Amino acid sequence: MYAVFRSGGKQYRAQEGDRIKLEKINADEGSNINFDEVMMLGEGSDVKVGSPFLPKISVVAKVIKQGKSKKVPVVKFKRRKNYLRQGTHRQFFTEIEIVSIGSEPTKKVAKKKVAKKTAAKKVTKKVTKKVAKKKVAKKTAEKKVAKKKVAKKAAAKKVTKKKT
Repeated sequence: MYAVFRSGGKQYRAQEGDRIKLEKINADEGSNINFDEVMMLGEGSDVKVGSPFLPKISVVAKVIKQGKSKKVPVVKFKRRKNYLRQGTHRQFFTEIEIVSIGSEPTKKVAKKKVAKKTAAKKVTKKVTKKVAKKKVAKKTAEKKVAKKKVAKKAAAKKVTKKKT
């Protein structure tokens, strides 16, 4: 069974066990990735085509390696204009291995892991926001106290000058 899925603006055809180099994906080596945008699924004459995607079907892959491709020369040249620019480029890639092509159960397992991570992130964000609010409140209170002291001193000086 094979599937056609989309990642990084490109489409890839894969079977279980295939290794594919994709555009860079932010994921750690050894972690699993779900590709939910599956366009086609089939084997032989039994093919399902989505419009544009098949619902409740995903491709699960394991990240094998993050890396950079070979150097590619880049040349900009305009004849008779004394213009030549040369350089090189190395494209980042992520190498994955297709673990399974299937339906909903594989999605649920991955979603639970993602839900736990997002819950932990939300808690840390709330804590940092509370700490930041307390710091801002202290700073504004200090500024108000400092302004009041400066205003009192200035008033006292003016009064003494008028009396003499």
